[in-house]
Amino acid sequence: MRRRDFVRLAAALAGAGVAARSSPVAAQSLAGKQIRIVVPFPAGGPTDIVARPFAQMLGEALKATMVVDNRGGAGSSIGADMVAKAPPDGRTLLVGTVGTHAINPSLYANLPYDAVGDFTPLVLIARAPLAVVMHPSQPVENLAELVALARRMPGKLNYGSASVGTPGTLPPRCSAPSPASTSSTCPTRAAPLVSPT
Repeated sequence: MRRRDFVRLAAALAGAGVAARSSPVAAQSLAGKQIRIVVPFPAGGPTDIVARPFAQMLGEALKATMVVDNRGGAGSSIGADMVAKAPPDGRTLLVGTVGTHAINPSLYANLPYDAVGDFTPLVLIARAPLAVVMHPSQPVENLAELVALARRMPGKLNYGSASVGTPGTLPPRCSAPSPASTSSTCPTRAAPLVSPT
């Protein structure tokens, strides 16, 4: 998205989208106000790296002070729950992900928030492809060969991911027939740019 298009989008988002979907308080100008953008992952990960430039551009467009608040944990549900319980005044936003709005509702029966009812979608700010990579010394050249290797070496292969239940942990677990019993997840304390294997 070009910067000038983003500024127009941000102005429309703030003026119409947030105001129309929240309380009358949000209809007032956000200029000079503080707006919190909650990132439901630790600082430095992919979601945080997308959120920070977005916050800067949105702050410039709205003439508001933007605060990026990293609230990682529980596969992103801690940050999402905090935003779900925030006053509906348009001043607390969530950088939602496939984890907060698709994976968590599918995996957890007692999620503390309603992924549909507690949020109003405003804008898609990024797409995040998922890549599977490994050290070049491994004797595989494609995903089928990796699955076959995992089956030949039960308990010997590990893979890195941001957290249990995040997109990085699902492909190995959802492959059919699943090699999950032949590999181990090594969740990191933060969402890395590149997950070690």
